[in-house]
Amino acid sequence: MTGKGRELADMMERRKVDILCVQETKWKGSKARWIGGGFKLFYHGVDGRRNGVGIILKEQYVKSVLEVKRVSGRVMIMKLKIGGVMMNVVSAYAPQVGCAMGEKEDFWSELDEVMNSVPKGQKVAIGVDFNGYVGERISGDKEVMGRSEDSGFCQKMDMAVVNTYFKKREEHRVTYKSGGRCTQVDYILCRRVDLKEIEDCKVVAGESVVKQHRMVVCRMMLEIKKRKRVRVEPRIKWWKLKK
Repeated sequence: MTGKGRELADMMERRKVDILCVQETKWKGSKARWIGGGFKLFYHGVDGRRNGVGIILKEQYVKSVLEVKRVSGRVMIMKLKIGGVMMNVVSAYAPQVGCAMGEKEDFWSELDEVMNSVPKGQKVAIGVDFNGYVGERISGDKEVMGRSEDSGFCQKMDMAVVNTYFKKREEHRVTYKSGGRCTQVDYILCRRVDLKEIEDCKVVAGESVVKQHRMVVCRMMLEIKKRKRVRVEPRIKWWKLKK
């Protein structure tokens, strides 16, 4: 995030993104700060050299924040109330393949705990860098169903990997590009029952804020519940009656 705040804000404004999950911020502390352009970053990190997660909000949604729970340097959750709809946004950063088993177990345990804390009737959107594959490899040479932890979490929590539900060209599926290597490691998840509210999901190509990672954008339409009008009987002002 160092030196990238305003660039991210400009990109969000340009691409009309209201909420953005960021990972590997490498900022130590649990704070919130304005990064310019009317965008505010809520972040958490325990090490200034590695990990760290955050959520960036457009100004109009800042007042909708009810709670921010910073679980660890890899997981945080924000609860918002938008037009009467309870929305939970999770930013998560999974350990790399070479990390210790204990660190991996802690991550999945934290993610399970976060999901279990969200009531079933509330919306959930998870922006996550899984550092692994889900579905078909970008090169198309063979099918890789992902690590057992990834797929097991989605099945257990009845979550859908939104990226895999929209047919896109390779350019709009690749989330990580380094040299000649093109992979899909960044995903957006939602409850399977809420898939009908997802209109589109794709990778935004052509942005250069971060050289290797590309932004995954999902368009979700929330059905705002209208308040029912309660019919009130007219009040009789009996004290004004004469004789």
